[in-house]
Amino acid sequence: MNKIALYGIMVGITGTLCAQETPTFSVAVGAGFSTPVGRTSNKVDTGWNVRGGAGVNFSSHVGVMVDVGYDSLGISSPILNNLGFGGGSLSVFSVTLNPIVHLMPKSSTDIYLTGGGGYFRQNQNFTQPGVANGIGFDQFFGFYPFATPVNVVVSSYSVNKPGIDAGAGISFGKKWGGKFFAEARFNRIFLGDRHTDYIPVSFGFRR
Repeated sequence: MNKIALYGIMVGITGTLCAQETPTFSVAVGAGFSTPVGRTSNKVDTGWNVRGGAGVNFSSHVGVMVDVGYDSLGISSPILNNLGFGGGSLSVFSVTLNPIVHLMPKSSTDIYLTGGGGYFRQNQNFTQPGVANGIGFDQFFGFYPFATPVNVVVSSYSVNKPGIDAGAGISFGKKWGGKFFAEARFNRIFLGDRHTDYIPVSFGFRR
């Protein structure tokens, strides 16, 4: 192979690499609803979530993201009645490492797959109705005592455990160098002899 041919191949490879418009870094933000599945659905109700992530695209098809999520779900009424509490909630804070594969990255509509695992902090609170006393002031009546109903936390418990997640999403449109997305991701928190299962469905913007 002579030098002219070698130079031509190098120019071709360089041109191909330069033609790729894959961003080095990627970010995503979103929010939506979270629904329990499996045995977990007998214990808690559907709630809400917020999510964010940042990562690196190795190519237009493959990247990796560090995702941070917060999910809030309510304790179901039958469980509260059985335990004798007036209210309750279950929340999860998570940080996971997730490879992501884009199936149609060059199209205006892309389908992607993602999954991984990491750290999950699950917190549960139980509340009872209570009364808070205070002092009010009126220019005519002066100072006066008042009472207002509140929910008092009577039991709170947190646990740090590993977990996994896996799901898929669809991104569409082209705005501000990114795309809007909708995704659903199965989450499982390992709690020894049991586990917490739920699916956050999120809508947001990915770049």
